[in-house]
Amino acid sequence: AAGGGAAAAPAWPTGTVSMTGMQKAIAKNMEATVSVPVFRVSKQIVTDQFDALYARVKQDGVTVSALLAKAAGLALRKHPLINAAFAPADGGGIRYNADINVAMAVALDGGLITPTLRNADQKPLTELSAEWRELVNKAKAGKLKPAEFQSGTFMISNMGMMAVSQFDAILPPDTGAILAISSAQNKVIAMPGSLLGVGMRKEMTVTITCDHRHISGADAAMFLKDLAAVIESPAVLTK
Repeated sequence: AAGGGAAAAPAWPTGTVSMTGMQKAIAKNMEATVSVPVFRVSKQIVTDQFDALYARVKQDGVTVSALLAKAAGLALRKHPLINAAFAPADGGGIRYNADINVAMAVALDGGLITPTLRNADQKPLTELSAEWRELVNKAKAGKLKPAEFQSGTFMISNMGMMAVSQFDAILPPDTGAILAISSAQNKVIAMPGSLLGVGMRKEMTVTITCDHRHISGADAAMFLKDLAAVIESPAVLTK
């Protein structure tokens, strides 16, 4: 503000305001999930090695989003059921997807959208990162094509940058699972033989929400186990 004064507070909204087309679409999708039986499984994953890898590769333009998408993609290779969706037509069935396309939620003014990294398990990190930047720029400009945000076979909602300790994500229609990723937190652990007997490590809580019509709790737990293995020993991400 001129003269160094405080900036004026934004106007406080009152009354009923019409929703945008995007907000209406989100509301409709969220209502559609009410009829789907879901369950959630959470796991804590140590991120020290993942963070160290990111510190080394970010100079090459690699993003955290690309690292997470590829980690999920590699874990999904072992779990095609998590990458599949329930198909209610003809009395019910399971629609397996040939490709692993990881969609990641991006917040926009007035809503959110899910740009998709196709074949996330197969591409190098630099390529995934470049694609992700392009997709996000298109999303912010309102220029994403339907194939670029409606082709996800697995969903990620990452709030790690917002100091969130844990959260659940709502399962989008026509998908089998969505992974909610929280912030990494410092944790004190026992270290027998060390000077103080304790040490520190960073852990993040991830929570997967699954369609219980075709995915069981054991299926979800095994997927999270393999995801943790990739994140905790992340050298495989650079291959």
